[in-house]
Amino acid sequence: MSPSRCHPERSRPTFPERAGERVIRDALPSDAPGVARVNVASWRQAYPGLIDQAFLDSLEVAGRTESWNRILRQTRGRVLVAEHDGVIDGFCAVGPSTDDDWGEVYAIYLDPEGWGKGLGRDLLAAGERALFEAGHWQALLWVLDGNTRARAFYERQGWVLGKPIRIENIGGTDVNEVRYEKQLGQT
Repeated sequence: MSPSRCHPERSRPTFPERAGERVIRDALPSDAPGVARVNVASWRQAYPGLIDQAFLDSLEVAGRTESWNRILRQTRGRVLVAEHDGVIDGFCAVGPSTDDDWGEVYAIYLDPEGWGKGLGRDLLAAGERALFEAGHWQALLWVLDGNTRARAFYERQGWVLGKPIRIENIGGTDVNEVRYEKQLGQT
């Protein structure tokens, strides 16, 4: 991936996109607090029963802000944010996969109040377009096996369950993740 495709402060011809009244655009380092807030709120709402509750309770926006500051300054991929009236209400991180010569959706999270309103669909579609524009014809993502809400969402968006599974340790809990795949650029 060329640096001009990865660096968040460089202009891109296809972004920002307007999705209703929201804007989907490339994230800037100054977006780290908003991304962190969404990250923590989404994990706390989506993962009880799947990840250790004490770990979820220990998540802090300040700590995640530091992590997102580092991530948003790197050039490995792109982070897109959905913003409404200056408030970040979702993000999607994409880039080259470490597993295959594919693109990967590293993460997509929304403020839980935005769930079920079409924002996730629009944000994921923008992430898929970003991967396609970067030269990826196919993409993958990993999701917790027990996260039935997310799995159903990805399947509605045309993602297909792949064969690999992996075990990750998140907050001291071993969890199974399943791989979803999609051919990009198809209408």
